Parts: sequence; C-alpha cells; structure tokens
Amino acid sequence: MTQTSNKESPIIRTERGLTIAGTRITLYDVMDYVTAQYPPKFIRGLFELTEAQMNAALAYIEENRATVEAEYQVVLKQAEENQLYWEQRNREHFTRVAAMSPKPGREALWAKLREQKARHEREV
Repeated sequence: MTQTSNKESPIIRTERGLTIAGTRITLYDVMDYVTAQYPPKFIRGLFELTEAQMNAALAYIEENRATVEAEYQVVLKQAEENQLYWEQRNREHFTRVAAMSPKPGREALWAKLREQKARHEREV
C-alpha cells in the first residue's frame, strides 16, 4: 500500500509561474532580491513570509538553480518588453493629450497651469 501525503508542496506552479504556496509571491520576486544579495531575513520581512516559506523558497531555488534561473531570465525579458511597450504607449497618449484643446470654460485653469509649469522650468 502506498502512502500519500496531504501536505501541500511549499512551492507550486501557477499561471504566474513558480509561487510560494499560500501567497501570490513568485520565486522570481524573491530572485530579484537574492541576486542583489539581500539577506534572507530582509527578504522574508519584505514579503511577510514565514521562516518555513522563506527556507522552502531558498531551498527550491538552490536545488533547481538552472531551471529557476532560466525562467527568471524569461520573466526579466518579458518585464522589460512590457515596460518598453507601456512607455511608448504613454508617450503617444501624452502627445495626443497635449495636443488637445482645453474644454470650454477651462481656459483660465490651463493658463494658470502653463504659468506654473513655466515658473517650475525657470527654477530648475
């Protein structure tokens, strides 16, 4: 007869990737701080993890270093692509908004805003 464990694994795979069970914290979140050489106690406090959760995350990362590192690099690349996309989209949006004429009756507010921007530019 085979015994089965009802105990949930401390690291699970979700649609977000490798995640610490019972949290929304991915191992990639933890990896950001591990690669920056933050102490485990700091990381644990930052994410409000238990000591068992932190130890499980660090052990999993260490035992599966190549796999976790490869996935982490993919996550970093996706994050960079997302950032570039949104920066470009925001630039386009702000350009369109800047070209819009003020709504009727708000000309005085826009004049005041332009005056404050000009004053700020002179001070910098």
